Amino acid sequence: MDYNAIGLKAGLEIHQQIDSKEKLFSAAPNYLRSDEPDFVVKRRLHRVAGETGEVDAAVEYEAGLGKEFVYEAHNESTSLVELDEEPPKEINAEALDEALKVALLMNCEIYQHTQVMRKTVIDGSNTSGFQRTVLIGHDGWIDTSFGKVAIDSIALEEDSARVVKKEKEHAIYRLDRLGIPLVEISTAPVLNKPEMIKEIISRKEEIK
Repeated sequence: MDYNAIGLKAGLEIHQQIDSKEKLFSAAPNYLRSDEPDFVVKRRLHRVAGETGEVDAAVEYEAGLGKEFVYEAHNESTSLVELDEEPPKEINAEALDEALKVALLMNCEIYQHTQVMRKTVIDGSNTSGFQRTVLIGHDGWIDTSFGKVAIDSIALEEDSARVVKKEKEHAIYRLDRLGIPLVEISTAPVLNKPEMIKEIISRKEEIK
């Protein structure tokens, strides 16, 4: 296939979990479980207006389906934050430090002022109905064999709950993964060759 002729233009969004001791907004331990859950919580998605006072169209649609979401949890590794029963704690300083390192390694400009934002999530993988995320850096770059590739943004955010089973009328998730800190790396949409995309995805050498 002649990718120049078809005008291939791609960008990548890469997620990498951070191996910190605790989750991003709670003191719950940061690891996955293979044993049976201690308890199960069931929820349904309700339509709620956002900061603009309007209800998101996707939320309106999903709430109308009446799906039931089932969450499996463990006593010692699930906090009230993951259950959406209390506000988030102060952000994990260890995870924040690692995200800053990644942004600097990718030659990003660091935001001097930033705040935790909420991204609406409608598939039930977040008990709160949104994902907390923090922009860390922007306008960076990395070297590749094809030249420099621009990095649009680096963000620190909480991972979603782990899918156990999905069916038409209900979905089962496990809360061990919910809240694990991860770095989100977004390249600019400047990748125009499959080999270029593959290199960025699979590269393992230290970013210079």
